[in-house]
Amino acid sequence: MASVDDVRSFCLSLPGVAERSSWNQPAWFARSLMARMWEDGVLTVKTEEREGLAGTNPETYFWTPHHNRSPQLVLARLARLDMAELEELLLESYRLAGPVPPTG
Repeated sequence: MASVDDVRSFCLSLPGVAERSSWNQPAWFARSLMARMWEDGVLTVKTEEREGLAGTNPETYFWTPHHNRSPQLVLARLARLDMAELEELLLESYRLAGPVPPTG
């Protein structure tokens, strides 16, 4: 089972990610929103597989009518994620959020 601390630790280990508050909850940003906590252990991430995730595992992945206008956003229940799945979700979300390009 993944936790908010797991999300925080992994997000902040990625180059260019910063944590700040969004809707009074912790959120992590690359160039745009990468991940955001909701109450009750629900995490918002970006994905290109929202329909597939929710279709095959609706107990874990879902979205609300509010998210209909953002087809890349999916909600995930942290209590139902192991670390490998969490990291995979966060890496995809990081890529879609437009990670900061390397300097040099």
